[in-house]
Amino acid sequence: MMKKILVSQPKPSSEKSPYYDLAERFGVEMIFRPFIKVEGLTAKEFRQQKISILDHTAIVFTSRHAIDHFFTLAKELRVNIPEDMKYFCVTEAIALYIQKYVQYRKRKVFFGETGKIADLVPLMVKHKTEKYLVPMSDVHNDSVKELLDSKKLQHDECVMYRTVSNDFTPEEIKTFDYDMLIFFSPSGIESLMKNFPDFKQEKIAIGTFGPATAKAVKDAGLRLDLEAPTEKYPSMTGALQHYLLMQED
Repeated sequence: MMKKILVSQPKPSSEKSPYYDLAERFGVEMIFRPFIKVEGLTAKEFRQQKISILDHTAIVFTSRHAIDHFFTLAKELRVNIPEDMKYFCVTEAIALYIQKYVQYRKRKVFFGETGKIADLVPLMVKHKTEKYLVPMSDVHNDSVKELLDSKKLQHDECVMYRTVSNDFTPEEIKTFDYDMLIFFSPSGIESLMKNFPDFKQEKIAIGTFGPATAKAVKDAGLRLDLEAPTEKYPSMTGALQHYLLMQED
């Protein structure tokens, strides 16, 4: 019987989160505790990439993290972002987040519908004369570079933030007593193994979201008990509900 589940994400901001519904329905305690955190590069670290923000006329944002760290770095570098800088975002929600830093004007903010950069590219191609800068995490591959190269767009990619282990306190380690752990990225698995080098899974169930995270669990020699998304259960909460129902049988 599941009593305590650790979800490796920040606590939901809304009381209406489906996780709370599951907690009430199945009588389980949901603990939200990220295993990883995102931190920005320092101005000194960024300068080593020899990239000038002002050599570009448009910025491509794939996440809110990218927006936060772009504007934070610009401030640290004392770079004044021109009024006519254009912003291309993978979703409307990310585009609207820009308002936290600059005045939102439709003529300079563009967004895609799906959250995939491939679906934003046709919009970028319509603005072929722009010089694009793509802020990224330290963990990335060359897929974005290759995609933009294939469309003959002028672009540079740069690292502006990184994912690091969100270390556990000695007290947290001592009281680490969960029936299930849920992970959303391979970095979370790395953090688990770093914080708990003698981790023995035994009866602890492990659930993952995304194929890369599932692979990281198997590569770490751990047992994977719940994998999402699936065709039937596209969300983690949907898959978790099904799993908890099966446990009751």
